[in-house]
Amino acid sequence: MGRMAGTPTRFAAYDVRMLNITINAEPRVLDRALSVAELLTLLGRDPSRIAIEVNEQIVRRDQQASRTLAEGDRIEIVTLVGGGAPELDKPLKVGTFTFKSRLFTGTGKYADYDLMKASLAGSGCEVTTVAVRRERLVDHEGRNLLDYLDLKQYTILPNTAGCFSADDAIRHARLARELLSNLGNPGADWVKLECLGDKKSLLPDPVDTLKATETLVKEGFQVLVYTSDDVMLAKRLKNAGATSVMPAGSPIGSGQGVLNPNNIRIILEYLKEGDPDYPVIVDAGVGTASDVAAAMELGCDGVLLNTAIASAKDPLRMAHAMRHACEAGRLAYLAGRIPKKLYATASSPMEGRIAPS
Repeated sequence: MGRMAGTPTRFAAYDVRMLNITINAEPRVLDRALSVAELLTLLGRDPSRIAIEVNEQIVRRDQQASRTLAEGDRIEIVTLVGGGAPELDKPLKVGTFTFKSRLFTGTGKYADYDLMKASLAGSGCEVTTVAVRRERLVDHEGRNLLDYLDLKQYTILPNTAGCFSADDAIRHARLARELLSNLGNPGADWVKLECLGDKKSLLPDPVDTLKATETLVKEGFQVLVYTSDDVMLAKRLKNAGATSVMPAGSPIGSGQGVLNPNNIRIILEYLKEGDPDYPVIVDAGVGTASDVAAAMELGCDGVLLNTAIASAKDPLRMAHAMRHACEAGRLAYLAGRIPKKLYATASSPMEGRIAPS
């Protein structure tokens, strides 16, 4: 009887010495009372690299040896880690250029240069297109476009807009190279090539577009070529050495969005086969933020636009919308959408429900 009577007493004494605590919200049992300093030694933590809190009260380093832990204490141990969100995407590479932003914007059609400048900043773009034109020096108010472009902030992408033959486009590209070389802007190394078929549709002339691409590539240009959504032409342009093929979502300035997503998907498949980082950038036709997001969700590497911002009722707000749409569409593509289904699928499991009475 004595031995049995004594057994609970020994266990009871042992239980009293056990401490139940939590460390960073995780339950922990100590076999004896420890000071905060002893706990840090047990955990292998360097006191100089952490801050510690017991029951939401900070325990300074000079107090840690004398502060004894008790049953139920809640301990938080924190240190410093790299700040910010994790890197969710890799930069966009176009030839020798690398950019964080995948949105390229233009400089035309704005009501004034101040609005253009603010909208470019709002879009977050790092590349802006500028058409090559005969020099008129200044506008009717005595201002020059170049006075409103920070050539250290933006890489200028010269555009052969308004050219209706290969020869004309090649001349404009050469002049743009000379101009941007004089300005010291890296955009001298590339060109956005447009060879248009007519003034009504502004669709590209496929024969002259291919001809101009071949010539400019031989002359050392990095050619970003505007084309239709013709799959075979896109393949020919890449094979001709185009740095980026840029299929139109719909006619220039139409605001119709991506009219033929299936062809864009096929272009992406063909041009990226064995070359997954080859940049395919939708150029022309988007009208609002959802169009940009849709293009990016297809897997396009970027979007180039102008009219959708410059001709919006509030260009500055639209510039910000386009910026976020481009980022959201890209992340959605990388994340991978759920498959579309005909019928509902419950988000909560059906198993384990309380059966109806």
